[in-house]
Amino acid sequence: MTNNALRFPAEWEPQSAVLIAWPNADTDWADRLGEVEETYIALVAAITRFQPVLICVADDDVQAYARARLSSARIDMGAVRFIDAPYDDTWLRDSGPITLKAGDGFRLLDFRFTGWGGKFDASQDDLLVERLSDQGIFANSERQSIDFALEGGGIETDGAGTLLSTWQCLHERHPDASREEITAKLSAWLRQDRVLWLDHGYLEGDDTDAHIDTLARFAAVDAIVYQGCDDPADSHYDELQAMAAELAALRTRDGQPYRLFALPWAQPIIDENRRLAASYANFLIVNGAVLMPAYGDARDGEAQAVLAQAFPDREIVPVPCRPLIWQNGSLHCVTMQLPRGVVAG
Repeated sequence: MTNNALRFPAEWEPQSAVLIAWPNADTDWADRLGEVEETYIALVAAITRFQPVLICVADDDVQAYARARLSSARIDMGAVRFIDAPYDDTWLRDSGPITLKAGDGFRLLDFRFTGWGGKFDASQDDLLVERLSDQGIFANSERQSIDFALEGGGIETDGAGTLLSTWQCLHERHPDASREEITAKLSAWLRQDRVLWLDHGYLEGDDTDAHIDTLARFAAVDAIVYQGCDDPADSHYDELQAMAAELAALRTRDGQPYRLFALPWAQPIIDENRRLAASYANFLIVNGAVLMPAYGDARDGEAQAVLAQAFPDREIVPVPCRPLIWQNGSLHCVTMQLPRGVVAG
């Protein structure tokens, strides 16, 4: 594998599987475990319609329980593989591997996971990529440990060398580094030659410091789907309008404006006097489909229609995700896609 040949594939490129971790009583889901299990069952059912799913389980008892729940839901268990690996919580978008591809080989980038800047304990999660690699989960691959805090939810690539991120998140993780320094580091590690920064955009209830995957996502090299807000009375209105203006000012590699798809704004979801971050931008692309977070809101259908316009060749599959946002994340946050060929047989 030569360094110059390494490439960071886009999420819409062919995949081997999706990696998740099963919630259990030792995670932050303990108080609402039954509710979130229903979301995970629906998520696994949706993924396995299109490709395999790898499920990390904390121990044999968790595996037996998860297997029984999924089997009783009549899920194709031939598309499910369990992996024994301890974890603090289930946000694998941020603790899982960021995979680069070179020919038939792969490099697994193992960045530091610090619990979103030290907000939560992440000692087990920070070891997850190393433990999975040591178990031989990945084929024809090498792991590169990088002593730099970065979460998968904080970056978006178009697969052709352009990275999209929010300055707030990376600045929070690395307050002493300049934008130029961080741009150079990300470009080198992720093999990108353009980094597009957004200075606006946030969601109440989000403790990731404005991860890009809750705000704006590539749908193609010339298209971006983003979370809009059309309610002037909402506290997010000014910030998300400013983000929309930033996106409109961005240019593709060819110097053209991006095709932009604004997602609708769900009604506020309040839980125990706390507003939850219900973003439709937190979708997951799989082989032949886009799995869309649904919140039981009147605008779920409108969001599905927008994604159908942005991804005309893919089926749009809603997954009920209201239980997930109780812990400040959604569908994309609990998953990590693995490019085709990287999963060992």
